[in-house]
Amino acid sequence: MKDTPINFEIVKLKIKESGLKSVGDASIREIKKLIDQIEKASGQKFVRMEMGIPGLAASKIGTEAQKAALDNGVASVYPDIFGIAPLKEQISKFVKNFVNIEVNPEGCLPTVGSMQGSFAAFMTLNRMHAEREGTLFIDPGFPVHKQQLRVMGQGWDSFDVYNYRGEKLREKLESYLSTGRFCSLLYSNPNNPSWICFTDEELRIIGEMANKYNIIVIEDLAYFGMDFRKDYSIPGQPPYQPSVANYTDNFVLLISSSKVFSYAGERIGMMVISNKLFNTTAPDLLRYYKSDNVGYAMIFGTLYTLSSGTNHSSQYALSALLTAANNGSLNFVEEVKEYGEKAKIMKKMFLDNGFNIVYDTDVDKPVADGFYFTFAYPGYSGADLLEKLLYYGISAITLDITGSERHEGIRACVSLVKREQFADLETRLRKFHDDHQR
Repeated sequence: MKDTPINFEIVKLKIKESGLKSVGDASIREIKKLIDQIEKASGQKFVRMEMGIPGLAASKIGTEAQKAALDNGVASVYPDIFGIAPLKEQISKFVKNFVNIEVNPEGCLPTVGSMQGSFAAFMTLNRMHAEREGTLFIDPGFPVHKQQLRVMGQGWDSFDVYNYRGEKLREKLESYLSTGRFCSLLYSNPNNPSWICFTDEELRIIGEMANKYNIIVIEDLAYFGMDFRKDYSIPGQPPYQPSVANYTDNFVLLISSSKVFSYAGERIGMMVISNKLFNTTAPDLLRYYKSDNVGYAMIFGTLYTLSSGTNHSSQYALSALLTAANNGSLNFVEEVKEYGEKAKIMKKMFLDNGFNIVYDTDVDKPVADGFYFTFAYPGYSGADLLEKLLYYGISAITLDITGSERHEGIRACVSLVKREQFADLETRLRKFHDDHQR
């Protein structure tokens, strides 16, 4: 099959030169590098769906505040490890306004993106109990979280949640947490890659299990408020972003500025530690830290050694963005609804050309249209399908690397696909379907 939209021989050569044993097992960054090389060699542009990065312009509220901070000389001054006071206050207000939970500013910490937040959380929380092993992941999930544990030498386990929705989740969690192996539990909500969203019943179950087994829940809210089926954009008014924080005090929230504020390039995120956890004493921390207080160990043990604080000027940018969100002058959810609108259009293109949606329901409702969706094509594994799609100028990642048990599936991110590329995408999907339907 050499009559493909992207030169067949070029794609074949670049895959071989990449040294990848299987394109389907490649990491997100490895896929990106491969597509960059194919585009350069072929002179043709891909419909790129492999990277989960924003496709919208950063808010001027943030950039203007950051420029003003630089003009005021903050570039020459180390920020405090625990963050500048205005930002900590605004993070505290933000979680009150949009999650409806109370967290003291001292437990609201800026991080070098949510990635540093998760790394710091694993490093600290998984050392609270010497007899425990590591983290339980409710998958599918972001592959790099497991890579972080590998480089730290910490243990982990996981399960695909799709067949354990609703009350079934309780028994599944019980089977893992009752072993006494885990210090923490992590999931994303909305979920990367499947875009499923936990119900309040499921979050209550997770919270109850965390309380029962003294497990710290690390809730990854990278796509905060982006379940567009409800409007979470009005500060201080329901509905609020669903969170396990309503059902347990054993929580850390990771909130990214990359997607919801399109501020990915400055690597600024938020770690929100519950008041109870921040002040918890865990004697086993003394194996690694000078203090057995969780908050102290997190800040002056872990964050200090990782980066000695977060970029100074970007803290002012995020503070300004949160201030605008908190006072209602910035509707951050409205700003990113474009992702959901594009997903709806793109999913129809796939469905019209023989593909199917893999994670298609939230318990008994259709999954929302959002930043990601998952697809498959009859008769192909995800790995085989991904490799074949490269010849058609379409890139994504397989669900295999996300902990999913749906090995036929692929994750598509809509963010970098421009509307002017829709015609190309539809043409390429139609050509693929014509070439492969059985």
